[in-house]
Amino acid sequence: MSARKIIIDTDPGQDDAVAILLALASPDELDVLGITAVAGNVPLALTSKNARIICELAGKTETKVFEGCDRPMGRKLVTAEHVHGKTGLNGPVLPDPVMPLQDQHGVDFIIETLRAHDARTVTLCPLGPLTNIGAAFEKAPDIIEKVQEIVLMGGAYFEVGNITPAAEFNIYVDPQAADIVFKSGVPIVVMPLDVTHKALVTKPRNDAFRGLNTKVGTAVAEMTDFFERFDKEKYGSDGAPLHDPCVTAYLIQPDLFTGRHINVEIETESELTMGMTVADWWGVTDRAPNALFVGDVDSDGFFSLLTERLSRL
Repeated sequence: MSARKIIIDTDPGQDDAVAILLALASPDELDVLGITAVAGNVPLALTSKNARIICELAGKTETKVFEGCDRPMGRKLVTAEHVHGKTGLNGPVLPDPVMPLQDQHGVDFIIETLRAHDARTVTLCPLGPLTNIGAAFEKAPDIIEKVQEIVLMGGAYFEVGNITPAAEFNIYVDPQAADIVFKSGVPIVVMPLDVTHKALVTKPRNDAFRGLNTKVGTAVAEMTDFFERFDKEKYGSDGAPLHDPCVTAYLIQPDLFTGRHINVEIETESELTMGMTVADWWGVTDRAPNALFVGDVDSDGFFSLLTERLSRL
């Protein structure tokens, strides 16, 4: 079976970095056509820089990285340096990238790539705010029916919010873009906080990364050492949740995850609940299901896959 063609849309972020590394370490399953950066965890200049740093760490300098949108579609940018540090990749000391950014805008790359491929052969993998995807769908609605699937990290139901009481960060940053995506009709798989908070980097799991005795293993361990301080203090958990690698792990080994095909709508008007993913988990409305909303993960299997794949880099 040929590798699945994907575009990674991202705002690195330590957990984004691990998701990218997992994808780049899995060429038999995933063919990364390009990486598009978006403003989110940190501003665009840093997310596009960080994406290239990670490609170079992985030894995959042929990977094409594009700059996308530097702000949400209809709101001021909210960032998360309080979680990820000023660079977005605080923790390891990694060299500035040498590989260039591509000249093309990330949104145009998404549009051009989908138009150039057969229908339903390219999967979009957003790991941050959905600005680039929403902008591409709005600019070129003809591409919507060509997307094979969107597998994204964002939202929450039982875990409610991590940036406001009601909203998860990625959806909150650009709820207008998220609304476009969830109403698009494209098959969607959602990795919400409900599942990512079960993918915790405990000390033994981080020791396994460090025990690889490679540049990648050490860098990932140092990223999660930094990243976890925020979540341990906030949630009282045993470690940091690896949100974004759930996306790439699902593409490689979907049987690690379980969920329900339900209706999900995005709140775009109320400031109190702005960006809330209103997930009809219990089927109490007659709204048609539009997403596989994932609720559980085999966390031991997830970390076994992640550690084994990182060992390849």
